[in-house]
Amino acid sequence: MSTPAERSVRPIVELADTHVVHKARSGGLFTRDRVYALTGADLTVAPGETVGVVGESGCGKSTLAKVLVGVQRPTSGSVTFGGRDLWAMGPAERRTAVGSSTGMIFQDPSTALNRRLTVRQSLRDPLDVHRRGTTAERNDRVRELMALVGLPRALADALPGQLSGGQRQRVAIARALALDPDLVVADEPTSALDVSVRAQILNLLLDLKERLGLAMVFVSHDIQTVRRMSDRVITMYLGRIVEESPADEVTDRSRHPYTRALFSATPGLLDPIDPIPLAGPVPSATRPPSGCPFRTRCWRADDVCADTMPGPTAASAPGHRFRCHHPVEEGRSTRALVAQAESAAPATAEADVPFQQHIREPS
Repeated sequence: MSTPAERSVRPIVELADTHVVHKARSGGLFTRDRVYALTGADLTVAPGETVGVVGESGCGKSTLAKVLVGVQRPTSGSVTFGGRDLWAMGPAERRTAVGSSTGMIFQDPSTALNRRLTVRQSLRDPLDVHRRGTTAERNDRVRELMALVGLPRALADALPGQLSGGQRQRVAIARALALDPDLVVADEPTSALDVSVRAQILNLLLDLKERLGLAMVFVSHDIQTVRRMSDRVITMYLGRIVEESPADEVTDRSRHPYTRALFSATPGLLDPIDPIPLAGPVPSATRPPSGCPFRTRCWRADDVCADTMPGPTAASAPGHRFRCHHPVEEGRSTRALVAQAESAAPATAEADVPFQQHIREPS
């Protein structure tokens, strides 16, 4: 049995060499491609910390989020939740363990909420399923949750269609917090909202994290928002975690070329620079390149990158790891990298380009 000290530092969830491979129909009726949605993921989430996840569309961010909350079973590797192997549990035990200890906030509250249930019913639902408290205690908890996220009591009997987008997302956040979870996973929680409402929801999440001591995994395309919200930032590319960095180092001290390119694309008002150019589209997840997955677009790639996937390397700062044979030098400015990338041609042979790019439309 673990001691109280060991339990206090034990990660809430831990992934070790976790893979998710889907089978997708392609071409013929009986032909299926393998889609490598997540490859070799190693990640821990500690109590009270926020881990941000960034990357282009299709890089595996949502798959990672689903694995963390037990919605997606990995093809191989392990998911340890509260010190126990999640997928070694029986189905009922797994639903109880994960359902009561995690909450998930989805991208679009319009589809995440049942349009036939009132706000009161939506917030009571997880309490009823997990049989938390008496009827009176559940009703009290609903009122507490509405106050927690800034919803007036008058909306308790409103349907989702009668609410604004921001109000619907507040309901979704309250529902994720209903069972007092240790971990909340927010998958693009503001992308479906108006710009004027996004700041309100982000400030609410920051406030709830501090007040409740939540651990959070924050997935977003908005990389500057991720930096602001997070203690640690994970960069993903083609299903792989390629860099893990403290949030305050991710802009100017990140070592992986892709992380630098990603953050250079964010406009800067005080010292604007051109983004680091990347040649070509993202390779197909059904035919990932050999070696480093980023090599087909990287201005620093060579034959070594094509032969071998780089292992994790520790940077000088604690908690900073990256996977790259030719990392950006510490202290190298992003402006200097822009000039270097513009003058270098990517080391990509035509044979390395995914098959789909060779197809030409008939003239």
